Amino acid sequence: MHTLKRVVIAACFAATGMLSWPQAFAQAWPHRQPIKLVAVFPPGGSVDQVARILAVPLAAQLGTTVIVENKGGASGSIGAAAVAAAPPDGYTFAVVFDTFGVNPALIPGLPYDSRKDLDPIVLVGTSPMVLATYAGSEYKTFADVVGAAKAKKNVSYGSIGSGSLGHLAMALLGKNGQMDWQHIPYKGGGPLMTDAVAGHVPLSIGSVFLIKPHIDNKRVRPLAVTTSKRSPDLPDVPTMAESGFAGFDAPAWWAILAPARTPPEILRRMNEEINKALRNPEIARKLDAQGIDVVGGTPESARVFIERQMDIWAKVVKDNGIKAD
Repeated sequence: MHTLKRVVIAACFAATGMLSWPQAFAQAWPHRQPIKLVAVFPPGGSVDQVARILAVPLAAQLGTTVIVENKGGASGSIGAAAVAAAPPDGYTFAVVFDTFGVNPALIPGLPYDSRKDLDPIVLVGTSPMVLATYAGSEYKTFADVVGAAKAKKNVSYGSIGSGSLGHLAMALLGKNGQMDWQHIPYKGGGPLMTDAVAGHVPLSIGSVFLIKPHIDNKRVRPLAVTTSKRSPDLPDVPTMAESGFAGFDAPAWWAILAPARTPPEILRRMNEEINKALRNPEIARKLDAQGIDVVGGTPESARVFIERQMDIWAKVVKDNGIKAD
């Protein structure tokens, strides 16, 4: 063993009460360089906002610089691949969206294994998707939509794209209820809401953050949300589960992941620090402004949630022959 390495290890042991080398390393972390949060979507979207909201308290709590790097493309898989390939040293983390749970089934040949190459740290939060219609629509309730679909009245809806959570949620709902409707994929939320407000597409499905401003100005009318519980932001809007589809639950979600083989002591510390940030009322308020309901919790609970999402949407993709844009 090189003399320098012996000196460093001895110093770590002395400073940490004879802890093991991984424990000593984790206790000293972070000590070498800034921590990087890789937002796997471009600037301006919800993933970028989550990363930037959390970077500020994490920097203060950890006493180091926390930078946000946007690495978008391919529904978040380019950024996820970059983090999966990064050194597992506690200095690179991914901030991902619900597409992380869909991509394994939707994108052939991903350059990483979603279950093995990235370790969940925490589920930051969830949000319902909202099914809405334009102000002058004939649909006054979600029951009206269900009735029209079952009567084969050529019901159509728009989403932010093929393979998006809104698309998959409606596909699953149609399968469960034996209903037929036509999907109209858009290239993002802006084009979708332009047509939705104008009534060019009868129904639209998107995040609370995307649709609520148009609800507030009464240009669209919400009909139902996709989560099992009502949204705190839209308390008067029923869930699909309470509207005849018991057990239906399709949340959008955001999580933070680390490269596999990151020392468990660092994973636990990062989990503790993120949970501390999420308990900060100011941070919770900022996330709520994005339509996100804070969750937090353990790495284990995050893994259970994410892998369940992978299982659910893999079946929906297969059963409906869904392809990415």
